[in-house]
Amino acid sequence: MRRYVILAASVVMQLTLGGVYAWSAFIPPLRDEHGLTGWQAGLIFGTTIATFTVSLFLAGRVLEKVGPRRMGMAGGVIYGLGYLVAGYSTGAWPMVWLGIGLMTGIGIGLGYVCPLTTCVRWFPNQKGLVTGIAVAGFGGGAIVLAELVEWLVGLGWSATAIFRMLGYVLSVIVVLCATVLRFPGPAPEPPPPPRGMALWMNPHFLRLVAGMFGGTFGGLLVIGHLKPIALVAGLSSQAGAYAVGTFAIGNAIGRIGWGLFYDRYGYRMVTISMGFLAFSLIGLLDSGVAWRFVGASMVAGFGFGACFVVYAADVASHFGPKQVATLYPKIFLFYGLAGILGPLAGGLLYDLTGGYLWPIITAVTISTLGAISTVQKPA
Repeated sequence: MRRYVILAASVVMQLTLGGVYAWSAFIPPLRDEHGLTGWQAGLIFGTTIATFTVSLFLAGRVLEKVGPRRMGMAGGVIYGLGYLVAGYSTGAWPMVWLGIGLMTGIGIGLGYVCPLTTCVRWFPNQKGLVTGIAVAGFGGGAIVLAELVEWLVGLGWSATAIFRMLGYVLSVIVVLCATVLRFPGPAPEPPPPPRGMALWMNPHFLRLVAGMFGGTFGGLLVIGHLKPIALVAGLSSQAGAYAVGTFAIGNAIGRIGWGLFYDRYGYRMVTISMGFLAFSLIGLLDSGVAWRFVGASMVAGFGFGACFVVYAADVASHFGPKQVATLYPKIFLFYGLAGILGPLAGGLLYDLTGGYLWPIITAVTISTLGAISTVQKPA
C-alpha cells in the first residue's frame, strides 16, 4: 500500500504547488491597489516559471543524493517564504517580483521534481497514467486558489493579505506531504542515455525539446493573462475567474487523459496533443460570450495539460525511468524559457495594442510550430 500513499501525497503536494497558475487572479487587485502594469504582471509570472525550471534542473542533478523527502521539505519552506515576502511587501513591485517571481519559483522547482520522479519508479508499468495523476494536482491547484482569491477579494482582503495567509498555509501542506516520499528499492539499470553534446544532437530528444517549448509558450501566454483577456472582452470578473478555474479543471483532466493515451499509443500522442493545443487556443478569440469563453478555456486547459505528461512519460519509456530526474529537467528548461517569453510577450502586445487579439494569435502560431517540430520521420 505504500506506493498508493505516496501517490496520494504526491497529488496533494502538486495541488498545493500548482497555485502558480492562478496568478492572473491576483492581477486585477494588484492593478487596482498598486498600479501593476501589464508587462510587470507578465514578468512576475514569467520569472516564476523560469526559476521553477532552473531550480528543477538543478534539483534533478542532486535528487539521488539528497532524496525526495528532504528536497521536497526544503521546497515547501522556500515556497511559503516567497508568499510571505510578497505579503509583507506593501505592494512594492520589486518585492512582489522577488517573493512570487524568484522564491516561489525555486520552491516549486524543488518540490515538483520529487513526486514526479518518485511515482514513476513506484509504477513502472503505468508511466503515462501515474505521471498524469501525479501532476494532475499541479494543474488543478489553480482551481482552488483562483476561487479562494476571488472570494477573499470580494470580502475586502488585499492582495498582500492573501499572500501572507498563503505563505503560512501552503508551506505546511507541502512539508507534510514531502515527509511521505521515498524511492523504492533498486531496479535493473537501463542502457545509459546519450550525454553531453551527443544528447543535444539526439533527434528524439530535440523533438521533445521543441514540442515542450512550443506548447508551453502558447499555454503560458494565455494562462498568464486569462482573466484580463476576459475583462478586456467585456466579460465580468466572475466570468474571468470561472475561465481560470475551468482552464485548471481541463488542465488536470488533460494530464490524466493524455497519460492514458500515451500508455496506449506511445510517442504519437506528443504530436497529436500539441496539435490539439494549438487548435484549442483559437477558441479563445471568440471571447465575447461568457459561456463560450469559459468552455474554450477548459478545452485549452485540456490541451495544455499534455505538456506535463507526455514528455516525462516519453523520457521514462525511451531513456528509462531513472532518467526522468536527470533528462526531463533539461527538457523542462525550455518550459522555463517559454515561461519568460510567453507571458511577457502577451503583456507587451497588450500594452502596445490595448487588446489580446495579437497575443492569442501569437500563442496559436508558436504552438502550431511546436506541433510540427515533433513529427517523427518514418523509419
